[in-house]
Amino acid sequence: MNPCISAIQHLRPLRGGAQAHLLRASDGNWYVTKFQNNPQHVRVLANEMLATRLGLIIGLPMPRVEVIEVSEWLIDHTEDLRIQLGGHSIPCRSGKQLGSLYAGPQIPGRLLDNLPQSLLEGVVNVADFGQVLVLDKWTCNADGRQAVFHHKTPRSRRYTATFIDQGYCFNAGEWTFPDYPLRGVFANNCVYVGVTGWEAFEPALTRAEEMGSDTIWRCAADIPEEWYEGDRDGLHRLVHELYRRRGLIPRLISIFRESARNPFPNWREPCPRRSLLSCPHITVGASAAN
Repeated sequence: MNPCISAIQHLRPLRGGAQAHLLRASDGNWYVTKFQNNPQHVRVLANEMLATRLGLIIGLPMPRVEVIEVSEWLIDHTEDLRIQLGGHSIPCRSGKQLGSLYAGPQIPGRLLDNLPQSLLEGVVNVADFGQVLVLDKWTCNADGRQAVFHHKTPRSRRYTATFIDQGYCFNAGEWTFPDYPLRGVFANNCVYVGVTGWEAFEPALTRAEEMGSDTIWRCAADIPEEWYEGDRDGLHRLVHELYRRRGLIPRLISIFRESARNPFPNWREPCPRRSLLSCPHITVGASAAN
C-alpha cells in the first residue's frame, strides 16, 4: 500500500450498487474508487481490499487495490462527486477511500462488463473462472461473480477476463458466512465447461488450503479502521474464520457441483478430493457468528 496516493481529478461516475467513481491519482493511474458513505456499507471497502489481496496471492487476475486519499477540496469543487442515497444527493465523503486500479488507459479498445456466450466461450483465460470459484466459496461472496473483459493487444481477437468487485465477500457488511450453492458464481455455465475434475481449481485451491494465518493477517492488518468502524475484534474473528474455512473449500465447491444447476456437465473425476474425506459437515445456509 502506498500511503501517498491521492486523487487529483474526477473522471466520471460509474455504474453499480456502490456508486463508485473513476478518479485519476497522484501516481498517474486511474482508480475505480468506492467511498466510505456508499449505499451498500462501509465494510465493502475493507472486504474489497482483503478479498482482492487474497485473490492475488492465490494467483487470480485481479486489479491492484490501494488506499486513495480524496480531499474535501476536490469534492467541494467537483459537482459529480455525489452519492444518491434515500432519494437525496449527498457529497462523497473525504478521506481514505478504496481504489481499484483501472486498466482502461493501458488497453486497446473498451473494457466490457458483459459478453455474449459465443465470445465468453472463447475468453483466453476462461479456465480462471474455476480458479476464482475457490476464492468466492472461501470468502462466502454473497454476490454473483463479476468480471470485465478486454483485448490484451490491438490485434487480439479474443477477450481476457479480469475479476472485479469483491465488496460482497464475507456477506457484505455482515461479516458472516451463510453458504448457499449459487452464491459467488458466474451467471453463465459456459465458463465452466472445461471443469472436468479437481485439477480445474489448481493451483488456487492448494494455495488457499495451505495459506497460513500470518499471511491472511498481513492482508488485513493495514486496512483503515474507519472501513470496519473500528471493530478490531471483529476483524480478528474474520481472519480466524478465514483460516478455519480453508478446509471447507472443496466441500463448498462440491455442493455447487451437486446443485440442480449442474454447472460442471463434463465432470469425470470419480473420487472425491482427499480433503473432503475429513471435511466437517456444512449446513447450507448456516451463518457463522459475527
